[in-house]
Amino acid sequence: MPGKLPAQSLKAEASPFVAKGVREVLEESGPEIDWDSLTFSFTETDRMYIAYCKQGEEWQPGSMQNFQNLSISPAAGVINYGQGLFEGMKAQHAADGSIVLFRPQDNARRSREGARRLGMPPVPEKMFLDAIKKTVSENSRWVPPMGKGALYVRPLLFGSGAILGVAPAPEYTFLVYVSPVGPYFKGGITPTSLRVSDEFHRAAPGGSGGVKAIGNYAPGMVPSQMAKKEGYSEIIYLDAVNHRYIEEVGAANFFCVKDRVISTPELTGTILPGVTRSSVMELAKSKGYDVIEEKVDVDYALEADECFCVGTAAVISSIGRIEHGNKVVEYCGGDVGPVALELYESLTSIQQRRSPDEFGWTVSVK
Repeated sequence: MPGKLPAQSLKAEASPFVAKGVREVLEESGPEIDWDSLTFSFTETDRMYIAYCKQGEEWQPGSMQNFQNLSISPAAGVINYGQGLFEGMKAQHAADGSIVLFRPQDNARRSREGARRLGMPPVPEKMFLDAIKKTVSENSRWVPPMGKGALYVRPLLFGSGAILGVAPAPEYTFLVYVSPVGPYFKGGITPTSLRVSDEFHRAAPGGSGGVKAIGNYAPGMVPSQMAKKEGYSEIIYLDAVNHRYIEEVGAANFFCVKDRVISTPELTGTILPGVTRSSVMELAKSKGYDVIEEKVDVDYALEADECFCVGTAAVISSIGRIEHGNKVVEYCGGDVGPVALELYESLTSIQQRRSPDEFGWTVSVK
């Protein structure tokens, strides 16, 4: 039939671009990387995991392949309608010589919840975790030495089948790739300068703000670029209804401290339930802090003793300065706040097994 797409074009097929045998030779040696110069950016590695599932069916067993490009239909659901989500986590060398992941089961859970919201078949937890471990294991030579960075792990789930019309795709692809990244802050944690946005909002009630959907990130690129051109590290988003309650800092979760009480915006469906956010809350409580999830009024935050934001990339980032309208507030003399520093040192120590992991958060890969 004229114009009919061949069946194989409906699948996000992997297309090798590395000659057979080259990868095997490379794997016998370590990567030629100056770990001290490694930045938080993409570097191609050796291997990736990929699996497929048709709508209404079960996930088929995945397989490990050489890292390669994908061949996908122009009518794929992810390209046309943004049906897709991703996760982000790190694998790193620990003090005991092992390679460890941090709370990967929480990423698996969040991925499943997000898949349901976006009409995609959730990836079973065991399959998700096995894929992560296999991909890290087969790229273990790319894990930076302890303290030099980490191996960033990126699981992707998206509608790869062709669809014309706003509806769930007929087929889905789940893949995992990795990239070595340097420390988000070279030389240790440093304070950032932020501006509150009165023009842009990240999400609205009833939307997909609580899901790590791919479509949530592109709208934040222009506001972020605008802030950086004006000398700020990032912007702070307020809620879309009252325009007064803090939601997120770019793509990170927000915290503020006043009289040893730590406050963070409550999860209302517009805020991403970050794994680092949850970890900071549990860790702070174990240290005797009162931790409250609530609506954080921007005026309350401007009067706080200290503010910081958290996420997988930076772990914890101290906020040195916030501008809102004509008001500018500096925290801790523009230096790193004591609570942020305490939590950062404790959390990274647990992640690298330099301190006992009493929470059971770290998972060995090999």
